[in-house]
Amino acid sequence: MPEYHKAASMTELVPGSIICVEVAGTRVALYNLEGEIFATSPSCTHVEADLADGDIEGEEVVCPLHFATFNIKTGLCTSPPAEEDLVTYAVRVTDDCIEVEI
Repeated sequence: MPEYHKAASMTELVPGSIICVEVAGTRVALYNLEGEIFATSPSCTHVEADLADGDIEGEEVVCPLHFATFNIKTGLCTSPPAEEDLVTYAVRVTDDCIEVEI
């Protein structure tokens, strides 16, 4: 049964940023969209580039390698060359602690 695990603190994830962390043995990418936190699988589904090296444009993350885009909130692939969606994870914030359900 999935449980919430500490992933990072809010001070580690400033608005407009992406970081990759390990949570309960699983790597995840954390995003801060104007104070709202989201989590997805950390790699582009096209060639597994690290999305933390990419850019946030609106509600999308742009892969740094071939510029595929994914919706951060839903994980949906929104442009090629990637064709597969990202895995998304439930997130909650308690005080300064970001927790991800794994």
